[in-house]
Amino acid sequence: MRELKNISRSRAQESSAAIERLYITMRHLFNRGFYKPMGVSGETLREALLSLRPEIYGSIADEKVELNGLLYVIERLPVGIEECRYINLTSDEGYSKSHFQPIVPPKRKRNCYRIDDEQMNIEITRGRSDIYDILTHLTFIFIESHKIKDRVMIDEEGRLTRDWEKLEQVVLQNKKLTLVDREQAISHASNVLGRTFAEVMDIYEGFGTKEKPDRFLHIIYWLGKLAIEEVTDNNRRTITFSPILRERLGHHIYGEIWANNIKEVLEKNDLLVRPIHIISANMHSVMNSIFAEPALGSKYNGGDDFQIFGDLSKSGNDALRKKVEEFALQHGMISLPDTSGTNIDVQIFDTAKFNLKKSAFPKAMLGKEQPVLIVMDYAFGEQAYETIDELLKPYKTASGKIFLNVESVSIMGKAGILQGGKGDIMIPNAHVNEGTADNYPFENELTTEMFEGNGIPVFAGPMVTVLGTSLQNKDLLQFFHDSTWGAIGLEMEGAYYQKAVQSASKIRKSINPNVKVRYAYYASDNPLETGSTLASGGLGTTGVKPTYLITIKILEQIFNIH
Repeated sequence: MRELKNISRSRAQESSAAIERLYITMRHLFNRGFYKPMGVSGETLREALLSLRPEIYGSIADEKVELNGLLYVIERLPVGIEECRYINLTSDEGYSKSHFQPIVPPKRKRNCYRIDDEQMNIEITRGRSDIYDILTHLTFIFIESHKIKDRVMIDEEGRLTRDWEKLEQVVLQNKKLTLVDREQAISHASNVLGRTFAEVMDIYEGFGTKEKPDRFLHIIYWLGKLAIEEVTDNNRRTITFSPILRERLGHHIYGEIWANNIKEVLEKNDLLVRPIHIISANMHSVMNSIFAEPALGSKYNGGDDFQIFGDLSKSGNDALRKKVEEFALQHGMISLPDTSGTNIDVQIFDTAKFNLKKSAFPKAMLGKEQPVLIVMDYAFGEQAYETIDELLKPYKTASGKIFLNVESVSIMGKAGILQGGKGDIMIPNAHVNEGTADNYPFENELTTEMFEGNGIPVFAGPMVTVLGTSLQNKDLLQFFHDSTWGAIGLEMEGAYYQKAVQSASKIRKSINPNVKVRYAYYASDNPLETGSTLASGGLGTTGVKPTYLITIKILEQIFNIH
């Protein structure tokens, strides 16, 4: 038993060292300004990622190509990136004012621009975490591309297998495929990938779009083609970081613009000196929790409490969602779509304009100084510090500084769970920053008792704030769970939020030193369980109840409902 524990500990230490190497190497390459991922300069990144073998990247260390990991990554990178030999990471440098059309990945808010046949620009406006995310994803797909190359190149002179030549014919014809054509191409592709025909069929449609149902074949071909040319023509793919990006990173430029936009709207609507409650959540749960019942009530009276939210979450119910949003805008909600580059939209709720008797919270006790709610969309990693830090600073006006009367900061989000399963709820009492000695204990206004009796398991304890979900592996996570840390889950922003709150309240004294904090997460995945990682797919309707349960508990506290 002791020997097994020692093996597990040594693997956790190896994984921790690999993450540290990745972190240091990425910062070094960023400062250098460019590198070639499959060349000597990218070797440390590749070796560290292969040593780490993150759960989300599945069989990255095997000869066969990892399909679930590839789908996860492709959904977070711009369409067409597999064709590009040159990838340029930039700041917001004016491309939105050009003829270039922004390409936004389906599962990650970032503007990307296809400059020409060989170059893709990716705008970084969300801080270092965005860079770590992109570089690890690119390293993964380039490693996978060389697996394809190894399986189709017969020799160094460039002779290729028949399977590859057949796949190339299908892709370059660029025509709509019949069922026979598609299945023949999938047969050749499965040999190229080292996967069974059934495995490829199972995931094939996940890569497709309405315009390109056979996009999977296109992606595999271009990944392999560029990897082959790296060997035969020594024409290596290159990642560069623009001088403006290197100059701006870490200076809170976008966060400051974002925060000032919010404060200007508060001032314009005479809300700046009212009690303020900040909530980090999505752009629907607070609005729906308050306004769905009065907007749609007659249809749902006497039914399941969460049916209304389930219906609002279903695809195709745009008219229903629009009705709630229009009602909210007429009753105290102000919508602030992002224009700063942070990609964080905001909603402001003036509770003085609520008709509480007709709302979902008729017992609310708001007091004379009716509070204002600022709901911000999810930040990304270190961006959480940049945005909250700027938001909590005093507002500078011609007549002087105005300090915000912030009474609480509430964080509701998705996280990976280390005990339990998808849809369960986690209530942290501390955030531990992975890779450093930083830890942030706090008094959480939310407790496990508040969530009991709702049929959803609830766990309490410390949570790990990780550098990126794509860098996690079982050994390291098992260590955090089994050791004296006793971690219950992992997420990417908690420590950064708490760092900003603590510095503003305890050191800078820019907000109330006794500001209340609330943290609650629902489990989007369990990275310790095979088949339950983020790469296995989304929560679907499983996430509806925990999302709204957490949101309602936060609002009940803000509205003094006991």
